[in-house]
Amino acid sequence: MRLLCSIPRGVDAELGSQALGARAEIALCGISEAEASPLFDGLELELARIESLFSLYRTDSALAQLNRDQILRNPDPSMLHLLSEARAVFTATEGAFDPMVQPLFDLHAGAFAEGRSVGADEVQHVRRRVGFQHVPLSPQSIRFQRGGMALNLNGIAQGYATDRLAFLLKSAGLRDILVNAGEIRALGDGQGKGWRVSIPGGRAVTLKDHAIATSDASGTLIDPVVGIGHIFDPRRDAQLTTGAVSICHDSAAIADAASTDAVLMSPSERDLLRPLGAKIVGPIGIRS
Repeated sequence: MRLLCSIPRGVDAELGSQALGARAEIALCGISEAEASPLFDGLELELARIESLFSLYRTDSALAQLNRDQILRNPDPSMLHLLSEARAVFTATEGAFDPMVQPLFDLHAGAFAEGRSVGADEVQHVRRRVGFQHVPLSPQSIRFQRGGMALNLNGIAQGYATDRLAFLLKSAGLRDILVNAGEIRALGDGQGKGWRVSIPGGRAVTLKDHAIATSDASGTLIDPVVGIGHIFDPRRDAQLTTGAVSICHDSAAIADAASTDAVLMSPSERDLLRPLGAKIVGPIGIRS
């Protein structure tokens, strides 16, 4: 589950919709609702396109086809773009962020549904099907090199959706925008004072031309009995209990992915986020 920030009041035009299972909200300054209406229609179409590519729950999405067939021929350029961004975070974090952890999710969710515990041998067996390094990317195909692999883009796709909506609005000439498609991205300064958004933990930050994303491994529990959260560490069995982590970046997609792996990393491991330009939002503000 992505943790949503709140859209501030007092803006000129707003849209509420759905994107990849999350509430999508857009706030604009300097434009009336009537003027914004055709823009919002275009954004709804873009959200539908994004769902058709990256939804894990639609059987007809490109992602579902890839997971089912273990290969996606002539992938949409947007799929390649998003996976290339995911690869950059995977490489920078030395594998802490790995979108190929879906088999671990399925294992624990299935065991909980059956009312049983997952054995260590089962986990080790399933881990052989995890590893983004075993997924070559090309304009001709995306292919899984090991049988039974599955891709989950929940840790980056909502950020991508946020970036795309912000890009389309900026391309239309708007300069004062706040987009929340599961993660937050601000363009402009929110009528001179910055965009003030709340984040989990009762805090608020002011954004100007930045994105923010928050993750919490215990935000959604796959197995509430033993406390297995929805974010899985591809490197080790134990889950850290760091609580929510918020990350700022120019890109909502990178902030999304960085916050996803930050909850899996020790304080020293989070130094790997610095080359990405990701900044952790601490108790007293944003720090690198």
